[in-house]
Amino acid sequence: MRTFKILLAVALLFGTGTAHLLHAQSFKFGFLTDIHIHSDSTLMAVKKRLDKLPKNLDFIMTGGDNVDIDYLKQEDIHRGEERLKQLKSILDSANKPYHVAIGNHDRLPGALRNGINDFQLFESVFGKTYYAFEHKGWKFIVLNSVEVENNQYAVKAPQVEWLKNVLRETPADQPIVIVSHVPFLSVYYPVLEGRYTSADTFSNQKQVFDLFENHNLKLVLQGHMHLYEEIKVKGVQFITAGAVSGNWWNGAFHGTEPGHLEIEVSENSFTWNYIK
Repeated sequence: MRTFKILLAVALLFGTGTAHLLHAQSFKFGFLTDIHIHSDSTLMAVKKRLDKLPKNLDFIMTGGDNVDIDYLKQEDIHRGEERLKQLKSILDSANKPYHVAIGNHDRLPGALRNGINDFQLFESVFGKTYYAFEHKGWKFIVLNSVEVENNQYAVKAPQVEWLKNVLRETPADQPIVIVSHVPFLSVYYPVLEGRYTSADTFSNQKQVFDLFENHNLKLVLQGHMHLYEEIKVKGVQFITAGAVSGNWWNGAFHGTEPGHLEIEVSENSFTWNYIK
C-alpha cells in the first residue's frame, strides 16, 4: 500500500504524462497488412487466417491494401464495394475490436480520382482514413499515407495539422504506435535493385517523423512492400510486416512468406513475432 501511495504521489507531482506511463498495461494485438482480397478464394483465405488468430488478442489492425479496388473498371466498382463489406463482415465476426488502415489499392481507380473523393468507397465502409485511439495507456495513430502530392505519396497539410493537434493533447511520455501503409523507412530498393529511391516511401516522412521528437514514439508498423523488414532508428522500431497475401497469393515474396505480425505489449515495452 505504501509503495502505491508513493507512485501516486510521483504521478501527481509530475503531471498526467507520468500518470499515463504508470498506467500502461500489458496486452497483445495482431497486425495484418497487404491482404489484397480480389476473389472469393482470397476472401476465404483471409477468413481462415482470422479464425486462427489467438483468442487472447485485444484487437486486430490492418495495414492497408485490404481489397484490390484501384484496378477495377468503372462498371465493376460495385464488386469492390461488395468485397469491402464482406471483409467488414469477417472482421465483425471475429468478435473483437478492429482498426483498418487504407492502402493505395483501396483507392478508387485512377480514372475516377480527382483528389477529392479518392477514398470514397473505403470511407463508406470503414470510416475515416486517418484517426487515433487509445488502448490500455498506449496511443495508436493510424495515418493515411496514400494521399498524393506532386505525384508522390504524402501525408498532406490538413492531415499534418490534425496530427499536430493530436500530439498537443498527448502526454510527452505516453507510448505511441503509428500505422502507415507506405513506409517511413525501407531498404526495399537498395536490397532488391541496388538503388535508392523515394518511390515507395511517402515524400514528407521526415516532416511527420520530426513531429514526434518530444514524444514517446515506440513503434511504426508499415506495409506496402510485401517484404519483412526491421529497422531501428533513434530508439524507434520500424517494422514492415510482410503481407498476408505474400507474393499476391502466389507464395513467398523474395523470401518473405505470407504472414502477419503479433505484438505483445508489456507496460512500456513490446515484443513481436511474424507468424508465417
